[in-house]
Amino acid sequence: MESEQLFHRGYYRNSYNSITSASSDEELLDGAGVIMDFQTSEDDNLLDGDASVGTHYTMTNGGSINSSTHLLDLLDEPIPGVGTYDDFHTIDWVREKCKDRERHRRINSKKKESAWEMTKSLYDAWSGWLVVTLTGLASGALAGLIDIAADWMTDLKEGICLNDLWYNHEQCCWRSNETTFEERDKCPQWKTWAELIIGQAEGPGSYIMNYIMYIFWALSFAFLAVSFVKVFAPYACGSGIPEIKTILSGFIIRGYLGKWTLMIKTITLVLAVASGLSLGKEGPLVHVACCCGNIFSYLFPKYSTNEAKKREVLSAASAAGVSVAFGAPIGGVLFSLEEVSYYFPLKTLWRSFFAALVAAFVLRSINPFGNSRLVLFYVEYHTPWYLFELLPFILLGVFGGLWGAFFIRANIAWCRRRKSTKFGKYPVLEVIIVAAITAVIAFPNPYTRLNTSELIKELFTDCGPLESSSLCDYRNDMNASKIVDDIPDRPAGTGVYSAIWQLCLALIFKIIMTVFTFGIKVPSGLFIPSMAIGAIAGRIVGIAVEQLAYYHHDWFIFKEWCEVGADCITPGLYAMVGAAACLGGVTRMTVSLVVIVFELTGGLEYIVPLMAAVMTSKWVGDAFGREGIYEAHIRLNGYPFLDAKEEFTHTTLAADVMRPRRSDPPLAVLTQDNMTVDDIENLINETSYNGFPVIMSKESQRLVGFALRRDLTIAIESARKKQEGIVGSSRVCFAQHTPSLPAESPRPLKLRSILDMSPFTVTDHTPMEIVVDIFRKLGLRQCLVTHNGIVLGIITKKNILEHLEQLKQHVEPLAPPWHCNKKRYPPSYGPDGKPRPRLNNVQLKPIAEEREETEEEVHLLNSTTL
Repeated sequence: MESEQLFHRGYYRNSYNSITSASSDEELLDGAGVIMDFQTSEDDNLLDGDASVGTHYTMTNGGSINSSTHLLDLLDEPIPGVGTYDDFHTIDWVREKCKDRERHRRINSKKKESAWEMTKSLYDAWSGWLVVTLTGLASGALAGLIDIAADWMTDLKEGICLNDLWYNHEQCCWRSNETTFEERDKCPQWKTWAELIIGQAEGPGSYIMNYIMYIFWALSFAFLAVSFVKVFAPYACGSGIPEIKTILSGFIIRGYLGKWTLMIKTITLVLAVASGLSLGKEGPLVHVACCCGNIFSYLFPKYSTNEAKKREVLSAASAAGVSVAFGAPIGGVLFSLEEVSYYFPLKTLWRSFFAALVAAFVLRSINPFGNSRLVLFYVEYHTPWYLFELLPFILLGVFGGLWGAFFIRANIAWCRRRKSTKFGKYPVLEVIIVAAITAVIAFPNPYTRLNTSELIKELFTDCGPLESSSLCDYRNDMNASKIVDDIPDRPAGTGVYSAIWQLCLALIFKIIMTVFTFGIKVPSGLFIPSMAIGAIAGRIVGIAVEQLAYYHHDWFIFKEWCEVGADCITPGLYAMVGAAACLGGVTRMTVSLVVIVFELTGGLEYIVPLMAAVMTSKWVGDAFGREGIYEAHIRLNGYPFLDAKEEFTHTTLAADVMRPRRSDPPLAVLTQDNMTVDDIENLINETSYNGFPVIMSKESQRLVGFALRRDLTIAIESARKKQEGIVGSSRVCFAQHTPSLPAESPRPLKLRSILDMSPFTVTDHTPMEIVVDIFRKLGLRQCLVTHNGIVLGIITKKNILEHLEQLKQHVEPLAPPWHCNKKRYPPSYGPDGKPRPRLNNVQLKPIAEEREETEEEVHLLNSTTL
């Protein structure tokens, strides 16, 4: 009787459509013209009907949530493979946490039985600290190895140390007794390629030969890097942070954090940095550290068998990666918390801090730069900043925000073009072309020829009495011969003006080449190039302010602080502030970025300028778009990532987003005890869904639970092998008690153990604002849409992403949010008892296939009074 009433009201199952059966990820975000960047066959069914096992929630129209946890009926012998995940699928956070609680409960119940069980309990309790310790040790050791090898290979482009081939330029001249302080980079042991090949150290012939050898080594390193990536580990390319953010949100990418990726990424990162491309090694170091954490997690069953627990290790590993990249353990922890982690409990905070500490200690012990520091560009300033300097600091923040907005749009446009044209099919050729252009243009300019980390070091460094850089070529008016730390402001000499012009050319070069370099098929980080661009701009502004204060010290803004003979302006501080502003504009980091730069300088008094510049860059960048570069690349690649920073302000309902739609096939379901093995296998073969709602019967349509496609397949195959009498005509039973069958019937197959008896459900009138928030906070894969217990449809993470993208591209809100004015909703049913046509309760821009529905919906909203 109730089903008949539902039929007249439009709620009969066949009046709703089934889940979208697209078999390709190219339809994942087709509203934006975005596709997944994977070409493997396992990727075909991404998130179509993803299902979970876990906590049951029922949501009413009022928004209240009733929660009850139902533990699965466990088999005496668990079926191998049940509860695992396929590649390119999302984990079920709720089920994984339930599994971990059950494991912990079982260990605690046995630990008093014997000394061995107590030992196992202690091992389980300490395994988290052991795995982050191993991760920190490996991350620090690999970072030190990468730093040493990259420095040596970078100097190899210019020459070689004849006495000790494994020494770079600086180390080679350290051992020489003939090196003078003024010419500290020149020593007999170090030979340029021109000296070795043509026997000339000076002159046009020497310059041309060094130029040719520089280009040769740059192209050789770039070719080796892209070849190793293409042949051995395609996942080793890029920064890795967008993929790590997606993995930490629950997505599975097999092999992305594997041993081959770790080995090839370590080797090719050295080659890519040494080639002179406009990239850095700091971002890829986070990927390297996460590879270490993933590999070590397999040594401990607590983490190897639980995907959610494994992601706690990866969060700690990402903190260790930033710790060794910048020598900033605290900043690494905050980076993991603010930028990459999806689930970050308190114990993960402690373990992340410990992993960052261990990694920094190991790197400090290796001392790769020979300066007893963790990074090459560590600086200390002794001059305080003054209040009037906030204005140029804020201007640097504006520049950083504008640079970030420009870079994100330009780089995404170029990467999208690479995906959609034939140019993307030739990654080796692209890398060779970019490396050739970079080497040809970079060599004539001494600031672009430098390693980017050395360039940042020179720009950060304050001009002391012993500095010989052209940036410190000031006219010295001092009569005193005593060397002091604080040198008063002086007029700039010819070397400073020449350096400013070279820095302006270097700034233009870095901006252009970074756009085309980030995203090519070699390991490429973005931290160092962005910091270099900001440091160049900051140093130029700092010198300008310094000279302005020197020549116009009687102006009211300088009069109080910049007296004649006073050390007023520190150009290196401006370079540091500019570097932080540009990095913040690209990544939209705030707190963690300020702490990282603070740890680089070792001074508390510069936090206010950094905060002002970083917040200004974020505000300016957000004015052009709230996405950082990593979120933009996640959306470009079509990864199933729900960004917690985005706000959902539209007035759609769950019934508007759920599948099936009107034009789709009926919803594919299983019945509790009326289907045979052949029926289920045929349903699996004929559809591509990753899960099926289980209902009581075709007549009642009431929800019983949810069964995953993978679990069904594994359970049936296992039953055929291990249980006698299981044939194609065997009845499959999901109920607790087997129904009575004729005596001649084959043995029934009980699959209640793989059934999720408490799938997450919402009603058809639940606002999508709440549904999206639930998906974000609980990490759901899917939820079922019901009406009075009757299954109407399903909403997966893929459906939400499609809906968000469609709204972002085409939707203009017509009514205020649902909780502000509920009377804007038209009645759900017309006078004939059938549901009214509804199109998301929003007005769409003209779309060919939906124009008629749009006009009808607008008419409904304008003519209906409640």
